[in-house]
Amino acid sequence: MTDTGRRALVTGGAGFIGSHVVDRLLADGHCVCVVDDLSTGSASNVPRGARFQRVDICDLASLREVVGGFRPEVVFHAAAQTDVRRSIREPDFDARVNVLGGLNVLRACVAAEARRIVYASSAAVYGDPKRLPVSEADATRPISEYGASKLAVEHYLSAYAARGLIEYAVLRYANVYGARQRADGEAGVVAIFTRHMLAGEPVTIFGDGTKTRDYVYVGDVVEATIRAAAGPSGVVANVGWGREVSDLELFREVAAATGYTNGPSHAPDRRGDIVRICLDAAVARQTWGWRGFVPLEDGVRRVVEDARAKQLSRRS
Repeated sequence: MTDTGRRALVTGGAGFIGSHVVDRLLADGHCVCVVDDLSTGSASNVPRGARFQRVDICDLASLREVVGGFRPEVVFHAAAQTDVRRSIREPDFDARVNVLGGLNVLRACVAAEARRIVYASSAAVYGDPKRLPVSEADATRPISEYGASKLAVEHYLSAYAARGLIEYAVLRYANVYGARQRADGEAGVVAIFTRHMLAGEPVTIFGDGTKTRDYVYVGDVVEATIRAAAGPSGVVANVGWGREVSDLELFREVAAATGYTNGPSHAPDRRGDIVRICLDAAVARQTWGWRGFVPLEDGVRRVVEDARAKQLSRRS
């Protein structure tokens, strides 16, 4: 891509997806500023060559100072509270980070005269869809506070764009997985399964294993995210593989890659969990010429290889 602008700012750029976006922007020759409070990200994920500012997006004054000083053309907004369970337990915290923090980013971008925001939204905005694969034209019915907060920022972006204040693109990510994903949360199931299997520990599946998700590799997600910085404004696009994968199927894939021979244990379903989902990525294909290229088997193998390499480096 050559149209993303030479100056790009990435909120959450020390996190899982954000840091991969930073890598790609630097490789494409852009000047990059990372904004992250390191609450879930890691400074070790920020590559040399990127400017790093430890700032909480809930701190509007500091955020405005950083964005205004850097004056990016494009802002990739990936900073978020992503724990569905926490959003249900602490809806005020979820709203503060995702809604008010997102609004702070939007206001700081407008003040700095940024051209466009590329927003990392989520398939959680759909809730339990009435048909699969779910498309962007289908109803948004979040069943968790997390899904509601991600959808709220989409509406703020639309409102600001309607007044001619900024361009935007929204990417509704499916279940993203890959290297650098944390294995101590609840969202990164591939990373969690991998960590436990490599350690020979029991692996827990919530429910009977028939819940489905749409898994998309982080490299494919980065490609869609970079492409969203160019092209038409106001695009809302699903980013997913378009295939349902049950919890049991994912368990078998990770077990095959790790050599794990035990079966899973089961625990009760969790509140806020979507039962079945996969995404129709037709808008991303038609608008940006994007499609997922890394099948689940290959992506899982890459995650396991990365985890094994890190184990070896810690031992040496």
